[in-house]
Amino acid sequence: MRCCIPTLLAMTAVLVSAAHAAFLSLERSIPLSHRQEVAALRARDRARHARMLSGIVDLAVQGTSDPNSVGYGLYYTKVKMGTPAKEFNVQIDTGSDILWVNCNTCSNCPQSSELGIELNFFDTVGSSTAALVPCSDPICTTGVQGASAECSTRVNQCSYAFTYGDGSGTSGYYVSDALYFNLIVGQPPLPPVNSSATIVFGCSIYQSGDLTKADKAVDGIFGFGPGALSVVSQLSSRGLTPKVFSHCLKGDGDGGGILVLGEIKESSIVYSPLVPSQPHYNLNLQSIAVNGQLLPINPAVFATSNDRGTIVDCGTTLAYLVQEAYDPLVNAITTAVSQSAQQINSKGNQCYLVSTSIGDIFPSVSLNFEGGASMVLKPEQYLMHNGYRDGAEMWCIGFQNVQEGVSILGDLVLKDKIVVYDLAHQRIGWANYDCSLSVNVSVTTSKDEYINGGQLSVNSSAKRFFCNLLPVSIVALSLYIMLV
Repeated sequence: MRCCIPTLLAMTAVLVSAAHAAFLSLERSIPLSHRQEVAALRARDRARHARMLSGIVDLAVQGTSDPNSVGYGLYYTKVKMGTPAKEFNVQIDTGSDILWVNCNTCSNCPQSSELGIELNFFDTVGSSTAALVPCSDPICTTGVQGASAECSTRVNQCSYAFTYGDGSGTSGYYVSDALYFNLIVGQPPLPPVNSSATIVFGCSIYQSGDLTKADKAVDGIFGFGPGALSVVSQLSSRGLTPKVFSHCLKGDGDGGGILVLGEIKESSIVYSPLVPSQPHYNLNLQSIAVNGQLLPINPAVFATSNDRGTIVDCGTTLAYLVQEAYDPLVNAITTAVSQSAQQINSKGNQCYLVSTSIGDIFPSVSLNFEGGASMVLKPEQYLMHNGYRDGAEMWCIGFQNVQEGVSILGDLVLKDKIVVYDLAHQRIGWANYDCSLSVNVSVTTSKDEYINGGQLSVNSSAKRFFCNLLPVSIVALSLYIMLV
């Protein structure tokens, strides 16, 4: 699960150093007007879910789709580290925590990439600010999902080994060095100057599986998970960024949206607590209703355990429900539109032929979470347009059936919403919103104190952001995301 950035082409972050907030303008690399087969999207998600660190159950999704037959998403960003600064292309992944890059001593790391990028290797000796993490450092005993840590007393350096769900893996050792930002003093668009923060990351000396293949080769992986060793957690623990981030993803036109390292404020936001001690963003889904009528679903199928639970992941394209919830949902929707839409099966997907607006005939769906927070889905937030047949529009259920395992709420249901990941208070909030509009941003100046950080607007077609901020010093971090 990569960072909460689905099919995005570019993002620009602005870290407000005085008020501790960050703003990112997001673009969708594939416009929503560009129709794709559901099987291709499902294949992309399956490949993505396999990248999640082991320790969470693989999804057994119904339907036939071959990941090798479609080009699924690979998202990477450029980061600069070391002294002198060196640029690395790293894949974004919210299913893991650690940022790691290829070391110059790696024995089998890819030497070239078919993605059209030049691969770089980190040199701990060549960077004057690099330092190996010693065995005595608490980081060496910090638990990381899917990883093992060990220490070589002979050389006094902390080592790691990661195993991913698709069988690939990497091993290396931890390094402390500078991560570079662009500093802007005053309001944009003043010219930037360099700034940096010291972080701990991994230096890979061995890889296996897909990580060794040139067709998908990048310089490493950038973990955006909630763990203590993620870059987000490292920066927020030192007060450089807040322990809350938000996004608002446009669901029409060319897509795009906003990602804020801070809190988007909206009066209609409702919150549900995160499930404690989980490696991903888990919520307690309790029930589902169609047109206000609760479906006959045993709440136990949503309970978080070793092989169950509900994860919020805006990097997943579709949405996935366990079969015990999927079947009643599809049956209820089909019954509600039985007089207005023709039911049809298209390549294993439940679809409908519609001659009028889907908003006029399809019901609302409510996902009800712990704490009384409901996520109300409009028809376009659970249906996907799949072309035309016999002169009518064909709309298909975007939820996919998972025979067993974890339910995942992806971009399909999260679009056109403000979503706030309040890690400081261990909760996630959301509200329906037109993400083409400005958003109000509040930022944390102390543990429980908030101030108004102004408004942020986005013009996604121009690939830049427009914001009215308080006159404070800000840090701009430019990140470039590419979909392959």
